Amino acid sequence: MANILINKYSFNKENVVVLNNSPKENEIIKEFSKLKKKVTNKDNLLVFYAGHGVYDEKSQVGHWLPSDADMEYELNLISNSQVVDYLKALQSKHTLLISDACFSGSIFKTHEFKAVPKSVQKKYELISRKAITSGTLKTVPNKSVFLKYLLQRLESNSSDYLSARQLFNTIEEPVMNNSANTPQYGTIYGIGDEGGDFIFIKKQ
Repeated sequence: MANILINKYSFNKENVVVLNNSPKENEIIKEFSKLKKKVTNKDNLLVFYAGHGVYDEKSQVGHWLPSDADMEYELNLISNSQVVDYLKALQSKHTLLISDACFSGSIFKTHEFKAVPKSVQKKYELISRKAITSGTLKTVPNKSVFLKYLLQRLESNSSDYLSARQLFNTIEEPVMNNSANTPQYGTIYGIGDEGGDFIFIKKQ
């Protein structure tokens, strides 16, 4: 993912942070804290999470599971609501969360998707807080069909401007036809979305 974004799209290498080797909870939270200090209202932010997730039926809350998560005592989990709070604190122009994890779709549980404007220019003018997830409230297999098609579509894209919605449209059916999951695209509710969309801008 990092290589595609740096080599094909307008992501500068120095601005791409990769957390390898199963990061712990505090490592993930530290990166959100750094973003809060660094990101401005002129910046576009992409957060990509590929890892394990869990859904608590009693509280109806989904969680990311860092490498140091303790499920017996529910320690070091990062809830979807925490992720939303971290994103809410960022002053970016556009924010796109792509989550390839079990139960990642629960981030949309409080709000339905509203159609974005058709014009790329209008999408870019308006502030956006969008997310693409690999599934709804179901488990995701270890071998990710979602990630396979996500990377394929980003790599093969020939358009100069590719919106998150357009990207999602190219992966929705292939993922559904080749796995038991239904990917989701929508607005992250309550953190400042004004109807715009994240735009992947191809390098010239």
